[in-house]
Amino acid sequence: MKTLKNLFVCLILSGLVSVNLMSQVPSVIKIDFDRKISPIDSNIYGAFVEPIRTVVYGTIYDPASALSDENGFRKDFIGLIRELKIPVLRWPGGNYVSGYNWEDGIGPKDQRRVRLDLAWNQIEKNQMGTDEYVKLSNLIGAENFVCINGGTGTLDQARHWVEYCNYAGGTYYSDLRRKYGNEKPYNIKYWALGNEIDGPWQLGQKNAEDYCKFALEAAKMIQLMDKNIKFIASGASNYTADNSWIDWNDYVLQHMAGKIDYLSVHRYATEVLAGDRSFPAMMSLGIDVDKKIDMVKALIEKAMLKTGSKRPVYISFDEYSGGGDNLTGSLVLAQHLNSFIRHADIVKMANITMLSSLVGSSPEGDFRNALFQAFSLYSNNCHGISLDVYTGCEKYNNKVFNDIPYLDVTAVLNESARMLVVNVVNRHETNAIPADVILQSGNFTGVGKATELNGKSLTARTTRTEEAVSLSSREVKFKGNTFSYSFPAHSFTQLEIPVK
Repeated sequence: MKTLKNLFVCLILSGLVSVNLMSQVPSVIKIDFDRKISPIDSNIYGAFVEPIRTVVYGTIYDPASALSDENGFRKDFIGLIRELKIPVLRWPGGNYVSGYNWEDGIGPKDQRRVRLDLAWNQIEKNQMGTDEYVKLSNLIGAENFVCINGGTGTLDQARHWVEYCNYAGGTYYSDLRRKYGNEKPYNIKYWALGNEIDGPWQLGQKNAEDYCKFALEAAKMIQLMDKNIKFIASGASNYTADNSWIDWNDYVLQHMAGKIDYLSVHRYATEVLAGDRSFPAMMSLGIDVDKKIDMVKALIEKAMLKTGSKRPVYISFDEYSGGGDNLTGSLVLAQHLNSFIRHADIVKMANITMLSSLVGSSPEGDFRNALFQAFSLYSNNCHGISLDVYTGCEKYNNKVFNDIPYLDVTAVLNESARMLVVNVVNRHETNAIPADVILQSGNFTGVGKATELNGKSLTARTTRTEEAVSLSSREVKFKGNTFSYSFPAHSFTQLEIPVK
């Protein structure tokens, strides 16, 4: 046995056998309660819904299903989504809204206009309209976040929609709402001033100057009716090679700071990979999200300084995707949420595309899919103050990014519960990574819990009868201010640690 061991060592030294010893070198995660970034806004756990194909019809709204309630909503879907505690729901679009007339979606359903939706080349029967979306939000316990038509829409359509939703009564549109069975106003607080208006794919595309003229007038008229409304301006979404998206955001912020509360950021991060869907490439997408947020934050700071405005402007990252309903997709989702937590001082809203992507759909009954499992750990447990974490670990490069740390880490301190939550994505495809977790102020106490998200393979999808991606938990015992933990390959781990 000793001879065999010596032979193996010699083979390694001679280069005849290649062994990756990286995972044997402990990494370090340092957490200091005094290094606070900002309180986390729960609205980062929001969702987005747009009536594309079966995103709404047949999945969320399906009057023909025996599993639906008296209003046509799938009860199994609603029950699962409520577990996620989604605080805000953005609707009805998306590209769809730039050709949408909201008046088509109110009144008796058998009298609603059937339209051709040019954004997605589909027939829209308008069975899900304003009153139904508000009801859906109420069913899942979310606030409403409405995006107006900033493309083909008019200023009158925008202000009339707000009047229908938020004015108490005694006017034409508020009384229409009451006539259709909704006596009390909806008091919708969040209104987006258009969707992706810089994009050439958008109906009614505008340049930055024309967009600002429209959006400023719409905001002025709307706020005359309801001073409590929060406005989200349409940030850039056309990420061309010349980086002109930066100029769009800069112009909009310079002209609208003081009149808006958020700038919308849409980013489907896989675009940066140019078709590469390998695991190491997908695991770098959190870097792209960080970079986009950092740039927009700098532009916001510039606009605030230049205009002298005292009205804060935050980021509403209100379209992004988990990257697939499998283990890889769930780890991409975790990286997005880590980025939002890491930027808690500037990202105060986020909405995943789509609400229905968080639940596996089946005619026999919906189920918790891979994205549900990852999202639930964050939306249920990561509330409190975001901490600035130091992570020392091995890094890798790919064709797009350099120095990608294998461990993507965030920490959240819930002071009232005296609980520290540490979120760790191990981006390594094959190696577990041991790490020393060091609390630099205070002390760990008692017994903690480690919840691991992992799966049978990187691409297997959970079905109603087989859970390919699942959660497992175990106790973690520690004493003092340091403990060691080995984070499994291609995994997400959430540590819940009681602190003194």
